[in-house]
Amino acid sequence: MDIFFDLLFSEQFLFFILVGFLAQFIDGSMGMAYGISANSLLLSLGVSPVQSSASIHIAEVFTTAISGLSHYGFGNVDLSLVKRLIIPGIIGAICGAWILTKLPADMIKIFVSVYLLLMGCVILIKAYRNKNQPKKVTHKVVPLGLMGGFFDAAGGGGWGPIVASTLVSKGSIPRLAVGTVNAAEFFIALASSLTFILTIVTIQWDIVAGLAIGGAIAAPFAAYFSSKIPSKLFMILIGIIIILLSLRILLKLEF
Repeated sequence: MDIFFDLLFSEQFLFFILVGFLAQFIDGSMGMAYGISANSLLLSLGVSPVQSSASIHIAEVFTTAISGLSHYGFGNVDLSLVKRLIIPGIIGAICGAWILTKLPADMIKIFVSVYLLLMGCVILIKAYRNKNQPKKVTHKVVPLGLMGGFFDAAGGGGWGPIVASTLVSKGSIPRLAVGTVNAAEFFIALASSLTFILTIVTIQWDIVAGLAIGGAIAAPFAAYFSSKIPSKLFMILIGIIIILLSLRILLKLEF
C-alpha cells in the first residue's frame, strides 16, 4: 500500500497526469492532437518513442471509447464512414506499431520529431485555411485510413489531424468529421495497443495510468472551454506549442 501511495503522489506520476490532462483538454476542445500533444511532452521528458506511443495508445482505448459514445449520442457520427475507416486504419496502425518497435531508438526520435513538427505546421495551416461548403463525405477513404493509422501508431499521434483535417478539407461537415474520426479511433487505438503489448516486453503502466487519469479529469473542462474560446485562436496556439516542443527535441539530439 505504501508503494502504491508513493507512486500515486510521486512527481513523475503527477507529471504523467498533467500530460494526460493537457492532451485531453486539447483534443476535447478541438477534436484532435491528443497523441501529438502527449507524445511531444513525453519525448521532451525523455520517455522513449516506443514507450511513449504505446502508453498513449493504451490510454486512448479508454478515452476514445468515452469520446466516441458521446459523439454518437449527440448525432455527430457517420456510421457508414466509420465502417469504411476502421479496416484500413487498423491495418495501418498495426504496421506502424510494428515498425516503431523494430527501428533504432535514435532513428525513431528523429522521425517522430520531424513528423510532429510537420503536424504542428499542418495544424497552423488548417487554422488559416478557408472554409469549404460542408457536405457528407462520399470520396474514397481507404488510403486515408491506412496513412492515418500508420502515422498515428508510428508517430504516437496523428489520426485526428490527418484524417479529420483531410475530411474537412474535402468538404465534410466538421462536426461529423470530428465525431466520426473519434468513434473510429477507438478501434485504431485498440489495434495499436494490442500490437505494442504483444511486441514490447514491458509496458510502463504508470504512464498509461497517469494519462488515463489526467484525461478523465480534463474531459468535462475541455467540453466547456471549447464553447468559450475561438477554435482558430486555439489551433494556432496548439500548433505553435507543438512546433516549439518538436524543435526542442530535435535540437537535443546528437546527429
